[in-house]
Amino acid sequence: MSASIQFIWHGVSCFSIEAKNGDAVANLVTDPFGIESGLKVPRNLAADVVAVSRDLPAYNNIDAVKAAGEKKLFIVKNPGEYEVGGLFVYGIDAPGGGVLYRFEVGDLSVAHLGGLAAGLDDAARELLEDIDVLLVPVGGETVLNAKQAVEIVTALSPRIVIPMHYALPGSKQKHDPVEKFLKEMGAGSPERVAKWKAVKKDLPAEETKVVILEND
Repeated sequence: MSASIQFIWHGVSCFSIEAKNGDAVANLVTDPFGIESGLKVPRNLAADVVAVSRDLPAYNNIDAVKAAGEKKLFIVKNPGEYEVGGLFVYGIDAPGGGVLYRFEVGDLSVAHLGGLAAGLDDAARELLEDIDVLLVPVGGETVLNAKQAVEIVTALSPRIVIPMHYALPGSKQKHDPVEKFLKEMGAGSPERVAKWKAVKKDLPAEETKVVILEND
């Protein structure tokens, strides 16, 4: 049975990610945000693993996440290699501070760039090679702007790009709307869905596709 990864976006750089490989299932939450963001903190967030890219209120509201099973919530905040329930987590030093993540399950790989505000250095680029799905901030101000994000997409050549960290109604963070990134990418009218699942055989083979997740 092939692996699959399902994504739900809650705003900022917070995702609920379900990784399956055969009978093994691991639930991951990235960068849970606090009320300081101005956005509604998701209810009933549950996970096996929480990955935090920056030790700031917009990324580290770990108390909002409950353990999905009987085991204690596994928290990752630092560079290193970790494995939980068949999900492999690689934390990478981010240029300018913080942590970037590479997640792998079965034959699928995902890069989550958290609150990245600068271009990738050679070490980070090497560790993020050959990814299938890229979760990239695009809103500018405190994170990558549209042009910088497109440069990273070009450098990494993922099959799927899911933009994050852009302007949303109610947000107290000053970011550009996602349309600026879409224009820079030449993405036209991308698929917009509430949740999206990656399966290797269904990914585009010779192009990079943009998927917009409507935040819940």
